[in-house]
Amino acid sequence: MEIPPQEAPPEPGADAEAVVEAEAEADADTEEAPAEAGPPSPASPPADGRLKAAAKRVTFPSDEDIVSGAVEPKDPWRHAQNVTVEEVIGAYRQACQKLSCRQIPKLLRQLQEFTDLEHRIDCLDLKGEKLDYKTCEALEEVFKRLQFKVVDLEQTNLDEDGASALFDMIEYYESATHLNISFNKHIGTRGWQAAAHMMRKTSCLQYLDARNTPLLDHSAPFVARALRIRSSLAVLHLENASLSGRPLMLLATALKMNVNLRELYLADNKLNGLQDSAQLGNLLKFNCSLQILDLRNNHVLDSGLAYICEGLKEQRKGLVTLVLWNNQLTHTGMAFLGMTLPHTQSLETLNLGHNPIGNEGVRNLKNGLIGNRSVLRLGLASTKLTCEGAVAVAEFIAESPRLLRLDLRENEIKTGGLMALSLALKVNHSLLRLDLDREPKKEAVKSFIETQKALLAEIQNGCKRNFVLVREREEKEQQLQLSTSMPEITVTAPQPLESGDAPPAAAQNGAPSPGLGPDSDSDSVSDGEEEEEEEDGQRKDTSSGQSPSVPCPALVPPTDSLGPGDRSPPGSPSSPTEQRISVSSPGRGHKVFVVTRVESPPERAEPPAPSSLDSPPSPLLLPTPVLPTAEATGTQDPGSPQPESPQPGPPLPNGLKPEFALALPPEPPPGPEVKGGSCGLEHELHCPQDEKALEELLLEASQEAAQETL
Repeated sequence: MEIPPQEAPPEPGADAEAVVEAEAEADADTEEAPAEAGPPSPASPPADGRLKAAAKRVTFPSDEDIVSGAVEPKDPWRHAQNVTVEEVIGAYRQACQKLSCRQIPKLLRQLQEFTDLEHRIDCLDLKGEKLDYKTCEALEEVFKRLQFKVVDLEQTNLDEDGASALFDMIEYYESATHLNISFNKHIGTRGWQAAAHMMRKTSCLQYLDARNTPLLDHSAPFVARALRIRSSLAVLHLENASLSGRPLMLLATALKMNVNLRELYLADNKLNGLQDSAQLGNLLKFNCSLQILDLRNNHVLDSGLAYICEGLKEQRKGLVTLVLWNNQLTHTGMAFLGMTLPHTQSLETLNLGHNPIGNEGVRNLKNGLIGNRSVLRLGLASTKLTCEGAVAVAEFIAESPRLLRLDLRENEIKTGGLMALSLALKVNHSLLRLDLDREPKKEAVKSFIETQKALLAEIQNGCKRNFVLVREREEKEQQLQLSTSMPEITVTAPQPLESGDAPPAAAQNGAPSPGLGPDSDSDSVSDGEEEEEEEDGQRKDTSSGQSPSVPCPALVPPTDSLGPGDRSPPGSPSSPTEQRISVSSPGRGHKVFVVTRVESPPERAEPPAPSSLDSPPSPLLLPTPVLPTAEATGTQDPGSPQPESPQPGPPLPNGLKPEFALALPPEPPPGPEVKGGSCGLEHELHCPQDEKALEELLLEASQEAAQETL
C-alpha cells in the first residue's frame, strides 16, 4: 500500500513571507495564496493545496481629520517691540545670574549710552573681552532685542562652542551687517561650520573680517560651499589665514561663480608662484564682479605674475584695484605686466611697491602704461629706482591724460630725475598728487641739494595747479548739467489795459485769442522756431502800435491740448488776463509763449452745422489761423465787396471755426466770391509788408490742414 507523500514542514520565516505575499496578492486578487503551516479551514476548501487570500481594504481619514494642528514659527523679533534700555540691561543681568557667568562692564556701559533702539545701532564693541560659552549664551538677551551695524569680536578668545553659539545668534536675529572675528585662532571646525551657515543664510551680512583666524583644510570646504551657493558678502578679509594650498584652491573655485563679492583680501598667506597663483589667475578669468584683489606680502614671484596676467587679459570689466606689494617681482615680471596693461579696461589702481623692479623694470612697464587707458593710480614706492627710472616715469607722465596719483617714495631719485618729473608736470594737467621723499638726496655737488629743493617745490606747485584746474572744470560741468536739466522759466506780470483802449471786436464776437498755443514738443529743434520768434516780436509791435480794431492773424490752440478749465473767451494780446511765460533752453535762443486764460460766455442758440461738415478730427495738432471777418474787424472799405456772412455754428473738433470751414470747398466750391472777398479784406488791412507775408504763409498752412480734415 502506497503511503501518500507528506507535506514538508514550513521553513523558518514562512509566516512572514506568507503575510507579505498575501498583501501583494490582495491587490491583484487573482493569484493563489501559498500554503500555510496550519491545516486548511473547512469553510474554504483548498484549491491545488493553496488557500484563497481574503480581500483587504485600505481607508484614509477625512480631509478635516488628516491635519490635527499647526504651530506658527517663532518670531525672532517678538522681544524687540517697544524695548527700552532698562529692559535690555535687566534681561542681560538676569541671564548672567541664571548661567552663573560674569557680566561684561564694557557691554553695560555701551548699553546705557544707546538712545535710538528702533534702528540699527552703529557698533557693539567687545574687542579684547574674553568670551567663553556661557558669556556668549548670555549675549543672546541683547541680540534678540537689538540690531547693530558693526559687531566687533576681535581677539575675544572664542572657542568652538562659543563661536558656534554666537554665529547662530547672529544668523537667527540678523544682528550685524559688519562682523569682525579676527585674531581668534581657536574657533575650530565647528566654529567655521557655524560661520559658513551664517554666511549662507544671513542676507544682511555684507562684511566679514577674519584676519589672523586660521582656515585650515578641514574647515575650508564649509566656507567655500557657502560662498559658492548664496552669500550676501561684499567684503571678505582673510589675511594670514593659512590659505596656501588646498584651502585657496577650494576658495578660488567657489568664487568663480560668486557674483556678490567685491573685495577680497589675501595678504600674508604665503601664496606661492605656482599652484596658488594659477588658481588666482583662473579666478580672474571667470569672475568679473571682483573689484579689489589684495595680494600683498606673499610669494607670487615673476612666475606667479604670469598666471595673474593671463587672468587680467580676460577682465573686460570688473577688477579695479590690484595690490602686488612685496611679492619679489623683478623686471621679468614687469615685461609680462607691460604686455597685459594695454588690454585691461577696468584696472584703475596698480600697487607694485616694495618689489625690486629697478630701472629696467620701469622701462618694460612704460610702454604698457602709455597704451593703457584706465590706470589712475600707480604705486612704485621702494622699487630700486634711480634718475634713469625717473626719466622713464616722466615720459609716462607727459603722455598720460588721466593719471591722478603716483607714489615714488623711498627711491634714489636725485636732481636729474626730479628735473625730468618737473618738466613732465608742465605738460600734464591731470596728476594731482606725486609722492616723493621730502628730504633731498645726497649729491657730490652741494649746490645740487638746493636745486633738488627748488624742483620739489615746482613739482608740488604743479600738482596744486592741476588740482585747481580740475576743480574749476568740475564746477563748470556741474553748472552745465544743472542748466541742461533745469531750464529757466520766468513769468512776467499781466499787462494792464491803457485808459481809453476798448476790448477788440474779435473778443466781443467770440473769436479765438491771437496767442500762440502750447507746442506739443517744445524740446524738438525745427526750422520753424525762428519764424515763431519773429512772429512773437511782430505781435508785440502790432499790439502796441496798431489800434484794437485791426487785429493780427490769430493762431488757435487745438482744443485737444486744453483742459476744461482752459477754454474761455479770449482777449487781445494786451488783455489783463494774459501772462507771458519766457522759457530759455541752453543752445536754443529765447522763445516766448503767450498763454491766455479767460472764461467762456453763455452760448447762444445757434443753428447746427451742415451735415457735409461732419468729419473726423484732424490727426494734426497744429495751430490753425482764422480769417478775420468784417464784423470782427469793425472797419471796412466802402468800395470793397462785402463777403457773405456764414451761419455761425459750434466749433469743430479740430479747433476750426465753422465760418472758416464754410469758406473752403467741401464738395463743390461754393463760389469764388467768398474767397475773393476774404482776400480783398486782407488787402484792406493796414499791416506791414512782412505781416502780410506771414499771413499768406499761415493761410496756406491752414488750408492744407482743413483739406486734410474735410
